[in-house]
Amino acid sequence: MSIAAERTVPVAVDVTFLRMDRRPADPAPALPPDARVVELGHCTTGFYRYLYDTVGHDYVWWLRRTLSDRELGQILADPAVSIHVLYRDGEPAGFYELDRRNRPLVNLSYFGLMPHAVGTGLGRAFLRQAVEDGWAQGTRALTVNTCTADHPRALPNYLATGFGRLRTVREVWQVPLHLGLPIPSRLRLT
Repeated sequence: MSIAAERTVPVAVDVTFLRMDRRPADPAPALPPDARVVELGHCTTGFYRYLYDTVGHDYVWWLRRTLSDRELGQILADPAVSIHVLYRDGEPAGFYELDRRNRPLVNLSYFGLMPHAVGTGLGRAFLRQAVEDGWAQGTRALTVNTCTADHPRALPNYLATGFGRLRTVREVWQVPLHLGLPIPSRLRLT
C-alpha cells in the first residue's frame, strides 16, 4: 500500500520541549540493588523494536515503527546514538536513547519504562541515570520533549529533575492505522 493511500487517524498532542543547561547539583537517587543500566555496544533492530514497541505502545510512540529495518539500523549504527537498557532481576524494565549527533547539545530522544515497571518507584532514579549519562562527554545542554500522549507523570518528572520548559506546541499526527496502536479518545480528532 502506498503511503498516500495508507489509512491514518489524526491525533492532536501538545508537545513540550525542555532543556537543561546545568547538570543537577544534588546527588542522584540510587537504583535498587536488583536494577542496573547497561549501555548496549550494539543494539539490533529487533531488540530495539521490542523495547520501543513495548515501552511506547500505550503512549502512541509511532514514528520509529514506520521506519524500515535499514533506516532504523542506520540510526542504531551511528556511534553518536546510544541505547541504554534498565534491567531488573535480569529482564528489561525500560530504556533510553541518547542522541549526540548535535554535540555538544545532547537529546534524550526516548525514555520510558516497560508497563510492568511503571509505578514501581524506578522512574526517578532511572531518569537521573539518563541525565547523568547525557551530561557525560562534554555536554553543553541536554534536551528532551514530551507530549500529552505520554504518561501523565512524564512532564512533572522532567521538570522535577531540572529540565526547564522552552515552549509547547500543538501538533497533529497522522498515525497509520496498520500499526494497531491504541489511540486514546482524548487525543483523536475524529
